[in-house]
Amino acid sequence: MSVVRNLPIIRERKQAILAGDSALIAEQKKAGKLTARERIGALVDAASFVELDVLNQDAGVVTGYGTIDGNPVYVYAQDFTVGGGAVGEKHANKVLKVMALAKKTGSPIVGMLDSAGAKLDEGVAALNAYAMIAAKATSLSGVVPQIALVMGPCGGTASVLAQIADITVQSAQGQLFVNGPLVVSAVSGKKVDMKEIAGSEASLKSGAAMLAAATDEEAIALAKKLVAMLPANNMDEAVFNETDDINRENPAFNQLEKVEDVRDIIKNIADNGDVIELYSEFAASMVTALGKIGGRTVAFIANQPVKDDGRMTVYGCKKAAKLASFCDAFSIPVITLVDTQGMKINGAPQGELARAGASLLYAMSEVSSPRIAVIVGQAIGMGYAALASKAAADMVYAWPGAVISAVTAPIAAQLLYADEMDGASDPFAKRAELENRYSDDVADGVNAAKNGYVDDVIEPAATRQMIGAALEMLAGKREAKVAKKHGNLPL
Repeated sequence: MSVVRNLPIIRERKQAILAGDSALIAEQKKAGKLTARERIGALVDAASFVELDVLNQDAGVVTGYGTIDGNPVYVYAQDFTVGGGAVGEKHANKVLKVMALAKKTGSPIVGMLDSAGAKLDEGVAALNAYAMIAAKATSLSGVVPQIALVMGPCGGTASVLAQIADITVQSAQGQLFVNGPLVVSAVSGKKVDMKEIAGSEASLKSGAAMLAAATDEEAIALAKKLVAMLPANNMDEAVFNETDDINRENPAFNQLEKVEDVRDIIKNIADNGDVIELYSEFAASMVTALGKIGGRTVAFIANQPVKDDGRMTVYGCKKAAKLASFCDAFSIPVITLVDTQGMKINGAPQGELARAGASLLYAMSEVSSPRIAVIVGQAIGMGYAALASKAAADMVYAWPGAVISAVTAPIAAQLLYADEMDGASDPFAKRAELENRYSDDVADGVNAAKNGYVDDVIEPAATRQMIGAALEMLAGKREAKVAKKHGNLPL
């Protein structure tokens, strides 16, 4: 064997593979999409990508590793210009290899999904290929962060890969679905198109995608920002970079009569007002986001009091529980901002409400990273138990005027002071008086503080400062858990 004779042949083969099919690449560009290798190039640091299995070109996926801001990351990008990026045995083997390397090295993995589906000519082997990738992703869950970018078709069994990921981002060119428009139209009797059921807007509203982007470039930029915020693995810590004064106060908070949009509170508390809101169009009664406080990556879980009558919904609880579980896996502190009247009364069966509340309380109770609750309004019933109780938080603060109770003040007054209401000359004034009495004498945050259920009633302006101090104090938190295989999440 002559190295000199074979080297040009290998170079030529690789060059042809890297060049790709010009006609199919042109179609990809016309559709507003980058090629697989262009996507990877935009994700990782310049000249850092090392491609694996280059000669296995017909697998329809590009795999390898590189760095983001100097930190290792593994990546696979389905190549729609090669057989529509269809998944088969070779495809799966390439993806499984980088997943295994990510697990061995404790590095994040980013998957770029753009595939026409399974290789039909492989039959059951193609279905098994999907299942093997999903199984490996499951084994990686809670070990290294997994980010899925839906940048083209991602249908049927492939949609499972997007949902197993920790964070799913969908570009405007992405299509995330289980059943395509032809199937949905045939069953529903109503004609629908792909954008309507599987476009990025539809996915954001349904909760199938956590984040949406207008272009491939924007989706990739979000992925880079997320990777930079998250720890590399479950044994590591997120990068610490303090860029904002931890003692910065927000005087406007002291003037608030009530919270109108909790997202404004979150942005004011976070470093430089910079947060990534997850599920922004899904289950609006709950707000979930990632940001930093004092340079530490934290998660925010907050009630949105102006949505759903200030009550928690089934999907809102599940949305919050998913983020809490993710934070527990990667030791990310959880900040809850609580202002809720409790669980929604109408709109869902009682069993669904009970399971949703149980899921949230279960997830928050499981979090072993620092948990800090701030009651900024009402903390009623399940809202208190799941988000601000001593079972769900290590430190609990309350703003002046906070109300903590099993039921709202109007209901409590009706139950406790019915005799005083009867025969009142002015029933409305009497009811208001009794409601205020209950709020001040029984449910006020000061009373909870006297009994140790609230650690302090703080000036709203000092909220960021108090959270920052609590994060510093809880940085060394350790909890020994009972040995078990796993708990039984109430789904």
